[in-house]
Order: sequence, then C-alpha cells, then structure tokens
Amino acid sequence: MSGRESTIIDTARLTYTVEQVATLLDLSRGIAYQHVRDGVIPAQRVGRRWLISRRRFHAWLDGQAA
Repeated sequence: MSGRESTIIDTARLTYTVEQVATLLDLSRGIAYQHVRDGVIPAQRVGRRWLISRRRFHAWLDGQAA
C-alpha cells in the first residue's frame, strides 16, 4: 500500500502512540513528533517512547487541557 496506510485505533487503550495521534490529526509522523517534543501535543516520555494519554489528548482537543 503506498502513501499513508489506514490505522485501526484500539479504543480500549488508555494511551495513544504518536503515530496514532498523527493519524487522528491528519498530520505527518514527523510533524506529530515535533509537536510532542515541543509540548504542543500533551505527551509523556516513557523510556524511549512517547505516550499520549487519551483523556489529556481529548481535553486538549476540546481546549480544556489541564
């Protein structure tokens, strides 16, 4: 499959990956990582991975970030 592949997002999980957030926001993976590193998208570093809390992400989208 060329281009961006469709991603199935498991709604039972408590966190998103940066790749999942990129898909949700229709951003490139690189731009999503840049926004995470810059603190634009609320995320937390866990080891070598960035995880985005579903609750914080959706609050941020709604303009209610804590």
